Amino acid sequence: MTIIYPEIEPYEHGFLDVGDGQRLYWETCGNPGGLPALYLHGGPGSGCSTFARRYFDPSVYRIVLFDQRNCGRSLPNAADMGTQLGTNTTWHLVEDIEKLRRHLQVTNWLLLGTSWGSTLALAYAQTYPACIREIVLAGVTTTRRSEIEWLTHGMASLFPMERDRLLNALPADFRQLGVVEGYHRLLNSPDLGIRLEAACNWHDWEAASILLADPMGLPRRWQDPRYLLTRARIITHYFRNLAWLDDGVLLRNVGRLADIPGVFVQGRLDLEAPLVTAWELSKAWPQSRLVIVENAAHSASHEGLAGAIVDATDTFGKIPQK
Repeated sequence: MTIIYPEIEPYEHGFLDVGDGQRLYWETCGNPGGLPALYLHGGPGSGCSTFARRYFDPSVYRIVLFDQRNCGRSLPNAADMGTQLGTNTTWHLVEDIEKLRRHLQVTNWLLLGTSWGSTLALAYAQTYPACIREIVLAGVTTTRRSEIEWLTHGMASLFPMERDRLLNALPADFRQLGVVEGYHRLLNSPDLGIRLEAACNWHDWEAASILLADPMGLPRRWQDPRYLLTRARIITHYFRNLAWLDDGVLLRNVGRLADIPGVFVQGRLDLEAPLVTAWELSKAWPQSRLVIVENAAHSASHEGLAGAIVDATDTFGKIPQK
């Protein structure tokens, strides 16, 4: 039977100054002499949760977590009125990971990315393949144009009333801009009240697909207005810029990972990251395998998904290291 490991506390944590006025919160858990493993959270802008520590055997792994720029415990936070996001891009995050690797004196590590974190893991691994031992991705995304359009438009065929509310919550003169640009402008308004209302409306739209597939309900963090504002600002910032990725580039360049073992863990009923992306990547990556979890959606804390992630990290943890 699969073990989802119990909660553990960090044995070390700190802030890493990566330049641009950015200080990233990081922590390490588990075995200080173990196999290094890095967890990359979703969103973008969701920050790490303590649950992410449970995907790894703490006797085997030196588990590293960090909050990406402007979210979680990293500073400055996107919920603060004065925080600008101009130096928060995919490629800034890729270099942040590499700075963290060097700071922690890691030679190479396993990457685990969930949701947006899978996009970031692919971007980092394709840039620095020599620093990667294995890759595990769950709720797989590459943040290409078609995936962004599905999240903001395509799902309207399943949730027409919720999509109508999302659009009608925009001022009339913003509706022609589209959902992403309209909400980006509201979330950067000089009026904090407008920002907070827009963040709630954005998350009401996301909640439609989550609640349909996850009877456990929404994450507890969604009760915090500052968390919603942080996350919505960063998501719309990334979506309007197509994550600074040439369309489809992570799929086209997957050959750079040919010598790295990979596992994709995907819920059959994942509406936010449909199965097709993981399937396409697995077809193009010979050293990867695709694990489909029936009756699971996007949440990586779902028992079946979490169990499959742990199966993958346990398997890689048993491979003799050179």
